[in-house]
Amino acid sequence: MQSLYAATASAPAWAPRANVGMPVRRASAAMSGMGLMRRSGVAALSAVSSRRSGVEGLGLGLGMVRRREVGVKRRSEGLGLGLGVGLPPVRAQASSSAAAAAGGAAVPSQTPKKIFGIEATTFKKVIPLGLMFFCILFNYTILRDTKDVLVVTAKGSSAEIIPFLKTWVNLPMAIGFMVIYTKLSNVLSKENLFYSCIFPFIAFFGAFAFFMYPLVDVLHPTAFADWALQKLGTRFMGPIAIIRNWTFVLFYVMAELWGSVVVSVLFWGFANQITTVDEAKQFYPLFGLGANVALVFSGRTVKYFSQLRTKLPPGVDGWGYSLKGMMGLVVILGLVIVGIYWWTNKYVVNDPSLPKVEVRKKKSKPKMGMVESAKFLLTSRYIRDLATLVVAYGISINLVEVTWKSKLKAQFPSPNDYSSFMGDFSTYTGVATFIMMLLSRYIFRKYGWGVAAAITPTVLLVTGVAFFGLVLFSTPLTPMLAGLGMTPLLAAVYVGALQNIFSKSAKYSLFDPCKEMAYIPLDEETKLKGKAAIDVVCNPLGKSGGALIQQFLILGFGSLATSTPYLGAILLVIVLVWLGAARSLDAQFTPLVQKDLKGKLLEGKLSAISAAVLGQTKPKKEVTYRFVSVLNEQGFLEGRYVPVIDGQKEAASPISETPALGSSNGDGSPPQSGESDVSTSEPALKSE
Repeated sequence: MQSLYAATASAPAWAPRANVGMPVRRASAAMSGMGLMRRSGVAALSAVSSRRSGVEGLGLGLGMVRRREVGVKRRSEGLGLGLGVGLPPVRAQASSSAAAAAGGAAVPSQTPKKIFGIEATTFKKVIPLGLMFFCILFNYTILRDTKDVLVVTAKGSSAEIIPFLKTWVNLPMAIGFMVIYTKLSNVLSKENLFYSCIFPFIAFFGAFAFFMYPLVDVLHPTAFADWALQKLGTRFMGPIAIIRNWTFVLFYVMAELWGSVVVSVLFWGFANQITTVDEAKQFYPLFGLGANVALVFSGRTVKYFSQLRTKLPPGVDGWGYSLKGMMGLVVILGLVIVGIYWWTNKYVVNDPSLPKVEVRKKKSKPKMGMVESAKFLLTSRYIRDLATLVVAYGISINLVEVTWKSKLKAQFPSPNDYSSFMGDFSTYTGVATFIMMLLSRYIFRKYGWGVAAAITPTVLLVTGVAFFGLVLFSTPLTPMLAGLGMTPLLAAVYVGALQNIFSKSAKYSLFDPCKEMAYIPLDEETKLKGKAAIDVVCNPLGKSGGALIQQFLILGFGSLATSTPYLGAILLVIVLVWLGAARSLDAQFTPLVQKDLKGKLLEGKLSAISAAVLGQTKPKKEVTYRFVSVLNEQGFLEGRYVPVIDGQKEAASPISETPALGSSNGDGSPPQSGESDVSTSEPALKSE
């Protein structure tokens, strides 16, 4: 008994003490079990203990099982109950049996199975979401390319229809849908709401290709449109074309709504409903990579169907045949999306083996009207410069894009040729975006915020000058371009395509991260009000500003071609203002970050001194920012910097949110997938 007491006294503090009043038979059984463990290990102990002394020997030999977290792996350690000796790791099955025999708490029968360091049960949730997202983005690219072909190459139409269509048709339809969606969400369950929203899209795209398009000559009011155009003049060709080709316009609007409704509202609403924050950090960046892959594959698909007309006999409508093939694929993948959603709700959402979703607190944002937002923008130079960046990008990309599409129709008047070119365009956009996302991290680390913020307007300026230069000076440049085997029109098409590809990829990889980073050093009130003001005023102004400018020029000068010089001049002015605002914002952003870093450094030193004087061992932690890959509303991959707060990185939602200014980190944990730590020891947010 003395030896037993000595063994108990030498046990760790957390080990349970032996019952000194235990019967001698139980003590001897435990000692014999211990001797067997030293000679033959855990397996011998389990076998001999249960054979010699039954449950009691096994219970005392193995004792209790304590689960430890070691990184992301778990292991079980047996502890000698009353013997004071920690046993080696044992199999989970034996430990569980021992714990149950000893009357302890139940322990899972085995550790979760892992694949590539990730619990296998997690893939049951992530793989269906990834397949859904791939199908949705695949359809979105096909629809986006097809809608432009329909409205631009239609009879009596051109690219001039796009500014009027976006302002007077697309915007009211989007508002009307959100009103209907809000009312349906109050009376339907989440699952029925999903079906009620996606089935009309699937039905419409199928009906359009197989029923509406073959009857366009009957459905379109061609005679009335010709009469109106004769009475009003060619300057009103854009508004009249909306009436003339109303079925194509309806397809354009439905394709636009697919991106904003199915991607942003339905998919991300469902993903955020069933995905935990930790899973989102790890897998949302992978969804972004899948989005770019979908962009490449769907571009190849559009090109394949567009070139089928070369294999058709004479007299067959090649574009109608291609349209049926593409919309048939959209319908099939739409039904696949519905099937995955149904399966996930039936077999995944209520699966008790999967981690549950945490209740996430929604950030409270100030509700500001248009007048209040405008007043707030005028009171802060910093917010004004940030707002200028947002408005300038929206106007600039619209000014170049519509003019480029007008030249694209002149070069490829056939719908099949136009669609084939757009398929290549989508493929190259996906590749360029993927490459720019990789380069953006190097640019931020090497050159800092100011250079990264200036790249997007510089790309727009250089490519815009080249594009409008080819359009305006096509006659003098004809001999030189003929030597290269190109006409001025074809050269303008290629340069315009490069402009759109590089500007979109730079926007996703550099412009959006710079915009989000600019909020970081602001105080909480300015940050929230500034974000609200920009959302209310600047985002709509940037999206519709370019369209309004083009409408006024078309109505004033008669056509888009005659207003091209003025569009080029306006673009030059806007981009120069954009560059000036970026430089001004950089001059304010850097001192604010530097001031914040100095304050944190001083606070850290004072904390260290206080800890040394008072004998504390927990100093003040430093601020760390992480580069996180997230997804925007269109499903494209973006990068941004977010602070780490109390050892937990602030969750980055797929829809852009302004990260709050963090206080401390210091957990030393490596970044999650799609993340990289960024040191804050330099004002330009460069990494060490």
